[in-house]
Amino acid sequence: MAAVTATARRHHAAYTLFNQAMAEHLGLHPTDLQCVSLLALEPGPHSTGQIAELTGLTSGSATRLVDRLQKAGLAERRPDAHDRRKMLVSLTTGRTPEIEAAWDTPGRAFDQALDDFTDDELTVIERYLRRTTDVGTEQTARLRTG
Repeated sequence: MAAVTATARRHHAAYTLFNQAMAEHLGLHPTDLQCVSLLALEPGPHSTGQIAELTGLTSGSATRLVDRLQKAGLAERRPDAHDRRKMLVSLTTGRTPEIEAAWDTPGRAFDQALDDFTDDELTVIERYLRRTTDVGTEQTARLRTG
């Protein structure tokens, strides 16, 4: 258990540093890159409040994040068809080729890191990642409210 915990901590640190380097490469703040990544996984446009929940930011910080994404050409705001008081945020495709090109080499490297695992082993890895993601989400909420 100690070896898994130590390796998980190293993994988290390495991926955090990778995210920072990728964000710098793209001229973005690391939080902005993480938001783009999360929004790409979620269907449909989102309100700034939903983005705040998704990213763990305050509503004011989420608004500033969306401002930066819009200025960087990564997102756009449109009025909500059901509630004209709300604006919905969607990712744009204008910088998609640039972002995909930046991910090309690292993406292949991350894929190759998993090449020699069996399907059963990949299922275990996915289960571990899901569980630790849930625990991380729960512990973040606990720390922020307690």
